[in-house]
Amino acid sequence: MQYEQVTKDVRVGLPRPSIDTGMGLERIAAVLQGKHDNYDIDLMRGLIEASAEAAGVDPDGPQAVSHRVIADHLRASSFLIADGVLPSNEGRGYVLRRIMRRAMRHAHLLGCREPLLWRLVPALVHEMGKAFGELVRAQALITETLKLEETRFKETLGRGLRLLEEETGRLGSGEALSGEVAFKLYDTYGFPLDLTQDILRGQNRQVDQAGYDAAMERQRAAARKAWAGSGEAATDQVWFGLRERLGATEFLGYEAEAAEGLVSAILQDGAESESAEAGQEIALVTNQTPFYGEAGGQMGDTGSAFTAEGAVVEITDTQRKLGDLFVHVGRVTQGKLSLGDAVNLRVDAARRDALRAHHSATHLLHEALRQRLGDHVTQKGSLVAPDRLRFDISHPKALAPEDVHAVEALVNERIRHNDAVATKLMTPDEAIEAGALALFGEKYGDEVRVVSMGGLDEPHKGPGRTFSTELCGGTHVGRTGDIGFFKIVGEAALASGVRRIEAVAGQAALDWAERQEELVNEASAALKVAPAELPGRVAGLLEERRQLERKLGELRRRVASGGMNGAEPEIEEVNGFKFTSRVLEDVPAKDLKPLADTLKQRIGSGVVAVVAVSDGKASLVVGVTDDLTDRISAVDLVRQGSQALGGKGGGGRPDMAQAGGPDGSAAGAAIAAIQSALSS
Repeated sequence: MQYEQVTKDVRVGLPRPSIDTGMGLERIAAVLQGKHDNYDIDLMRGLIEASAEAAGVDPDGPQAVSHRVIADHLRASSFLIADGVLPSNEGRGYVLRRIMRRAMRHAHLLGCREPLLWRLVPALVHEMGKAFGELVRAQALITETLKLEETRFKETLGRGLRLLEEETGRLGSGEALSGEVAFKLYDTYGFPLDLTQDILRGQNRQVDQAGYDAAMERQRAAARKAWAGSGEAATDQVWFGLRERLGATEFLGYEAEAAEGLVSAILQDGAESESAEAGQEIALVTNQTPFYGEAGGQMGDTGSAFTAEGAVVEITDTQRKLGDLFVHVGRVTQGKLSLGDAVNLRVDAARRDALRAHHSATHLLHEALRQRLGDHVTQKGSLVAPDRLRFDISHPKALAPEDVHAVEALVNERIRHNDAVATKLMTPDEAIEAGALALFGEKYGDEVRVVSMGGLDEPHKGPGRTFSTELCGGTHVGRTGDIGFFKIVGEAALASGVRRIEAVAGQAALDWAERQEELVNEASAALKVAPAELPGRVAGLLEERRQLERKLGELRRRVASGGMNGAEPEIEEVNGFKFTSRVLEDVPAKDLKPLADTLKQRIGSGVVAVVAVSDGKASLVVGVTDDLTDRISAVDLVRQGSQALGGKGGGGRPDMAQAGGPDGSAAGAAIAAIQSALSS
């Protein structure tokens, strides 16, 4: 390294020219071990042999390259996951997904029909876990993430490869693959472009890059057109300037809910101002504040600020800019506020208490989830609001009802223990040594705030450990009993391998429970049963409804197929085939196939068509008796009828096919189109 290339024509000599030997870990190991190939060193060889054993394929045979790809990409993927990255369709998560999927394709080439990579994680941890402790701590998460991602990718890999094979089969020797097809492989089947290029390289083909880029740009343009963005009134430059001039805001809120500060900046519409009067919206910066600025998922405080001269500001939110500049967002309701004024800052205490309860509840919830589901569970995001909490975790599947119940029970047990909540300032290394749970991928400063809940010598954690110990800068209750009561109210998938849990605590939990009781009482009164009898009564009503629906469906079929007296359906002959049809009003689409089967039985040999019209739309079913399916396809006929109804396509089997369309008034035209197709 000798120069800095300033422009194409200008180079500036570096003050300390040096030589980059490229001697990374693998090359140093190769030299020390007398190897001439990085993949022959003990580190890589151990992973390659683990891959060969799991796949049952010779590590040094014709498919040796696949083992090398798997070993190298397994290592890269695992370190990324341990660093807090999860597979996604954008940013660093997409880079991870591309790495994983290339390895997964090579596992497919080795003939593996079941996910392979996750089974190799123990071998990687054995090789590198002593030097890189984060692999040991994240082993469960790495294993679950690889297993889930490979299971899902296998579902689309086969279909994508078939499409690629069909498309390349139409191409001449060495002809490039259409960019549109390459984009479809990416957009529909999750094939990154480099994976498609990797596959085609073996066929001496390339991708039409210009066509791919054009298809990608069309999608981006559509996304930009559909997106309605919103921006802040103040630009980043304003906040950078303020931070440089004023320094950090001193936060007093851990110990106080009211304090005095000096007005150091007033902003209106993104610009600094000397003063603000009643009715004006402002962003207010003071030298110190008891207001917590939104961070770590916890919402910012609200409250008020007032001066001795009579100015009053209603603060509706508190934000942090550049990490430690606290900005109070609000409206002047009385008087005039000026730079340099001394203001009394008062946090809404009841709202702060609710925020504390929900934030402390997230810590207990996190540990309870890890105990119940496993150490692979880590926090992937959160929201702490005064009326609820939202907690996102890494977990591959839905929580079973018994899991939800067990987690709730454990959290409420800790609340009843009324343990002290302790906070300490430590270095990150001291905190982790003390058992604090750090979030993978988070960057911490020289000093961190450690929040601990629960007594020492917890049985499941060993002597000297508390129930929950986490790095956290938020506000918390003094004792776990201050949370009051905890209840999970929702659980759902958020993204691949990420679940979202919604819960309430404290007064919000009591309000939720009271509302549930009101709903039960209302339902009980409507059904005239005691609350304890409600489940049985509802189950009985559902069974009655199912029976009535079955009877109604049977009556509809009998009427439509020839009447209550069992008369034969009207049959005409089209091109030598028996044909009968029905146009029905307000019959559910699910009843059409049973009706078509009944009509097929009644005519013995032939074709039947049934159209049901409801709310202006139409559903269509065509049936062909088994003796004619080698000559007539119900799929072909139903597609003709669908076009008449304004629909597109339709599908099924040669003996039974279904379609629909938006134009119910064209039911007769659909029958005529089927007859025309049958006669041609």
